[in-house]
Amino acid sequence: MQLLKHWKLLITSACVTLALVFAIAFRTPALDMNLTQAYQIIKSKEFVDLTHAFYPGIPHWHGFTEETRDTLYWYQPREGTLGTGFFAEKYCHVGQWGTHVDPPAHFIQGLRTVDQIDPKEMFLPLVVIDVHDKVAKNPDYTITMADVKNWEKKYGKIPKGSFVAMRTDWSKRWPDAEAMANKDEAGIAHYPGWSLPVLKYLYEERQITASGHEPTDTDPGIATTKDDYSLETYILQQDRYQIELLTNLDKVPESGALVIVSFPKPQNGSGFPARVIAILP
Repeated sequence: MQLLKHWKLLITSACVTLALVFAIAFRTPALDMNLTQAYQIIKSKEFVDLTHAFYPGIPHWHGFTEETRDTLYWYQPREGTLGTGFFAEKYCHVGQWGTHVDPPAHFIQGLRTVDQIDPKEMFLPLVVIDVHDKVAKNPDYTITMADVKNWEKKYGKIPKGSFVAMRTDWSKRWPDAEAMANKDEAGIAHYPGWSLPVLKYLYEERQITASGHEPTDTDPGIATTKDDYSLETYILQQDRYQIELLTNLDKVPESGALVIVSFPKPQNGSGFPARVIAILP
């Protein structure tokens, strides 16, 4: 059955390729129609928001200050505002706030900042590696090569240029900061993370574009308690970006979805809250 599905995909891909070649050769309007048709297909699909709403008091890295908000304008006269007639607020928060993007420059001086990430790196195939059952038994769990190989055994090679997310269901603890940190009596945090062999395989061999996770950090809690952020450093050293504090990964398939990773464009920005949306097949 798996082989039959594989051949069907190959045949479909070949037919699409031939149609495009024909359209180019005979200068038909098919290429223009293809984008229109693609939009019609995509908009009919289910969209899943993988983003936490952010606000003052949410879980965040211990070294960051809290978010503050001020209402500058309100619909009616109000004390302390600058004027009336509409609603406008001033937000003050660090770049790494809520579900957010970490560009390479966040850790590595001289590499790309938020505004230098190419738009083509923000619309990608989505791969979800599900380890939530293992994390439920061991909160210190770090993803293994066996987890990755099991995924590839089911679905084939992880696509080049994809976005790989690690599902741990840790986001179900949101917005309880203590539950997210999960510290023991000695103050040691216990939450899951990536592993270097897996990251090296994904970024160097499979050449993925970006990765993401549900906890506050790339590195497991045991490591970050010791200020060890070597795994995050590795990713950003590859001149790639990552997304932290994802949610709703339990609502998307392990393979076949697309992801839109969007964020504002602050010049020379060190990071910013992101909006991440999965499009289901």
